[in-house]
Amino acid sequence: MRVMDPETRELESCCAWQVIEEERVCFSVTYVFEETEGEPVTIAVHPSGDDLVCSTSKGGCKLFELSGQETNLKLLAKELPPLQDVGPQNCMAFSVDGSKFATGGVDGRVRILKWPSLCIILDEAKAHNSVRDMDFSLDSEFLASTSIDGSARIWKAEDGSAVATLTRNSDEKIELCRFSKDGRKPFLFCAVQKGDKAVTSVYDISTWKKIGYKRLLRKPAAIMSISLDGKYLALGSKDGDVCVAEVKTMEVSHLSRRLHLGTCIASLEFCPSQRVVLTTSNEWGAVVTKLNVPADWKGLFLASAVAFYIFFQNSDSFWKFPLGRDQPGRPKFEILDPQYSEDAFGPLDM
Repeated sequence: MRVMDPETRELESCCAWQVIEEERVCFSVTYVFEETEGEPVTIAVHPSGDDLVCSTSKGGCKLFELSGQETNLKLLAKELPPLQDVGPQNCMAFSVDGSKFATGGVDGRVRILKWPSLCIILDEAKAHNSVRDMDFSLDSEFLASTSIDGSARIWKAEDGSAVATLTRNSDEKIELCRFSKDGRKPFLFCAVQKGDKAVTSVYDISTWKKIGYKRLLRKPAAIMSISLDGKYLALGSKDGDVCVAEVKTMEVSHLSRRLHLGTCIASLEFCPSQRVVLTTSNEWGAVVTKLNVPADWKGLFLASAVAFYIFFQNSDSFWKFPLGRDQPGRPKFEILDPQYSEDAFGPLDM
């Protein structure tokens, strides 16, 4: 868990948090930023959990190495020469295998660097108007990035080449992006503002074409996350709501209204060992929420492969669309919005 306090310019890093019978155990260490460094803006943690990078409002990025035992943690600050004076970054991400690091600047610049050598793979100054969000694919092959103007681009992480620009309608703004983590079938989930409606669009990354969309959170999303086994997709709203949907059916499994009352949710992460999510906001701090979903997390990596097979064999899979209207296996969706058709998958835009 990472907490940034803009008033005190403090970065608190909790190296371990566990939820055991709804009790949280947390060990922390704090670093206080100098006034010349500015305030922490965004943060990315290496998959190993030992390194984290923080972007500041003045200057650029700073590396922190976490060491020591749980009761005697140390946070060693180091400079990152290639990113020392790059300005504030809206988003940063490590690849799943930890070999690459990407940044998306307020100025619209996208960078991909090798980790830990920091050799530059991509430094695209005019990638976007201003970068909104980014995410690496499960195999660390692709990087997706979105812009505040509603566009989204795909980059090949190995050499930094531009692969595709995601298609969208004139009334659509792609805001957030997360790759699937089921380990087999590749999808890219995007939070999209479609006119005055908020939807979650799904792209097949073998073609980068949109499969369709579904209304989940039903309001503008501020943050998106996906569970480690790829079974659940979570969205946090700009006014404090959180919804969690089962990827298989794209139906909402858990909804917490006013979890961070009236405040934009800043971060949203799944617990690696149980069906629990951790959310943070500037107003309410950190909140741990137990999900109303089956607690079947154990053996999640092995289960992912098995789940994939079952996933596409079961007739109630959301991903078997389009189906004929009279086909017995077609899921029955509750019609929540009269403006949307009976097919809750939404019209296809291929």
